[in-house]
Amino acid sequence: MATAAISPDILAKYEPVIGLEVHVQLLTATKIFCGCANRFGAEPNTNVCAVCLGLPGALPVLNEKAVELAALAALALNCEVRERSIFARKNYFYPDLPKGYQISQYDKPIAEHGWIDVPTEDGSMKRIGITRLHMEEDAGKSLHEGFANSATRTYLDLNRCGTPLIEIVSEPDIRTSDEAFEYLTRLKEILLYTGVSDCNMEEGSLRCDANVSVRLKGAERFGAKAEVKNVNSFRFIRAALEYEIERQVEVIESGGQVVQETRLYNANEGRTDSMRSKEQAHDYRYFPEPDLPPLLLSQEFLERKRAELPEMPEARRKRMIAEYDLSEQDARTLTASRQFADRFEAAAKTARNPRRVANLLLSEVAGRLKALNLEPEQSPVSMSGIVQAADLLEENKISSRQLKQLFDICFEKGEDFGAVYEREKPQQITDSAAIEKLIDEVITANPGQLEQYRAGKTTIAGFFVGQVMRASKGQANPALLNQLVIKKLGS
Repeated sequence: MATAAISPDILAKYEPVIGLEVHVQLLTATKIFCGCANRFGAEPNTNVCAVCLGLPGALPVLNEKAVELAALAALALNCEVRERSIFARKNYFYPDLPKGYQISQYDKPIAEHGWIDVPTEDGSMKRIGITRLHMEEDAGKSLHEGFANSATRTYLDLNRCGTPLIEIVSEPDIRTSDEAFEYLTRLKEILLYTGVSDCNMEEGSLRCDANVSVRLKGAERFGAKAEVKNVNSFRFIRAALEYEIERQVEVIESGGQVVQETRLYNANEGRTDSMRSKEQAHDYRYFPEPDLPPLLLSQEFLERKRAELPEMPEARRKRMIAEYDLSEQDARTLTASRQFADRFEAAAKTARNPRRVANLLLSEVAGRLKALNLEPEQSPVSMSGIVQAADLLEENKISSRQLKQLFDICFEKGEDFGAVYEREKPQQITDSAAIEKLIDEVITANPGQLEQYRAGKTTIAGFFVGQVMRASKGQANPALLNQLVIKKLGS
């Protein structure tokens, strides 16, 4: 950090006040007011027309699918959806905004007064309010690098003009960078579960601006805020907030005043830098969009959208914890995406013991995927393969050690569990006489360890179990083996 070190005692005198503005691109086939393709990665300035370029005489026509997705997101975020909302012109000049204004919503947005619950440091849940959710069109993109003369020229790609957006504005209820991180994480989860956006931050599908100020604890009035822009990951947002909180405290403690401004986050240096003074709402000269009528949504439409909502991530976690006896962390892992959770639950319902399926998925499979830097969908072991493995364990047809060996082969050969099991067909030794014979051989070969056991070091029994398991090539039934070892040593 470029700021001077601020002591914890001084920081503790102040309270950060944080609000987040999140722009989300909607997953529509076409743009919000025209028929141009809404697709990332096309050649620059190829997905454009008279409407999204703002040419004279072109008129916008609202995309119905964009309205449906915006309403779905609003309902998922516990917002009150207006039956009548108004589009407005937000006027400002910027090279990537060819019309000279952005069609947005201002005083009558599509939705207001929502909330998201986030966990806090003490383990409780805190409700973060959502002030508004409104629809708008995206601007184009200014390209400042990647060209031979980027040092002296800026290039424009207007493909993004007219991409349908929702902007989700939180209340200034967030008090720590960790709360901001949790809010964004859960917001993204909800948006992905509803399918309204792919939330790909690298492609700009989800972008976040953070408003942050500090005030003395106990004070009622907010301090002057800085808006931090150009942050492309939740991790960087947390780091940017931490830097900005310390910077503002340092300014105040040194006798200065925090200036209301827009700042950019420099990830390479871990700092924020001043960009421009912060605009006020009146600077944009909002007025109703004359080319679009009010947006009217019937109660029937809203009830239909409400019926389309999936089970939300937090509710699903709570149910799965109760239903499958999962830990909080395991439930979070299994519900990280709706598709993954659906696949797990569909498979678990067919298993003898759903909890064992979860255990194998989270330990044996997830561990190997992480080691190989693979995504879950790249696993050679399918959900049905995990169920088969779990059932074999449940029926004591294979041991845990044998299962590990089979999974090793699956990942080495890139084959599913069923094929590997049929080829290798490991068998457990469940014959007591055969296991006892192996135990006798191990005890005879290790008299020193036997004396230690008889002298009271009972934990040495694990040594004998391990030696017998090695001698049986992992095929001895573990439960029976443990029982017989204790019996033999005791006699």
